[in-house]
Amino acid sequence: MQEILGTLYPWLKAGHLIFVIFWMAGLFMLPRFFVYHQETAPGSAEEAAWVERERRLLRIILAPSIAVVWILGLALAFTVDAWSQGWFHGKLALVLVLSAYHGWMAGYARKLAAGDRRLEGRRLRLLNEVPGIAAALIVVLVVVRPF
Repeated sequence: MQEILGTLYPWLKAGHLIFVIFWMAGLFMLPRFFVYHQETAPGSAEEAAWVERERRLLRIILAPSIAVVWILGLALAFTVDAWSQGWFHGKLALVLVLSAYHGWMAGYARKLAAGDRRLEGRRLRLLNEVPGIAAALIVVLVVVRPF
């Protein structure tokens, strides 16, 4: 099995990077959608449009992307025996944080769709920084491999 994965390594890596880009794009877009959504009048047609946009972003881009990122990422980890490398543990921890963030954002989308506007725009704008910071740290861990 590992021999087959080794042969496919460049393709696994390319696919992983492509879907990471899709996933990150969605994670950057969703909190911004929430800000715009919360600025609309409750019950308006504009609010309904934002609910639909958020639903589509989650269903069409974010859900498939996170699944493919995890599948290809785990395949890559097995291919290079990353489990024994310190940088990978850091990367894995950050990907788990991003996955939890993704789940939280999906939950908040459901709350917004139900009319529950718990967070203010400023807090959502700050939350929008989470994926960028995590991505920067992950890139450093993967490229520099400081430990």
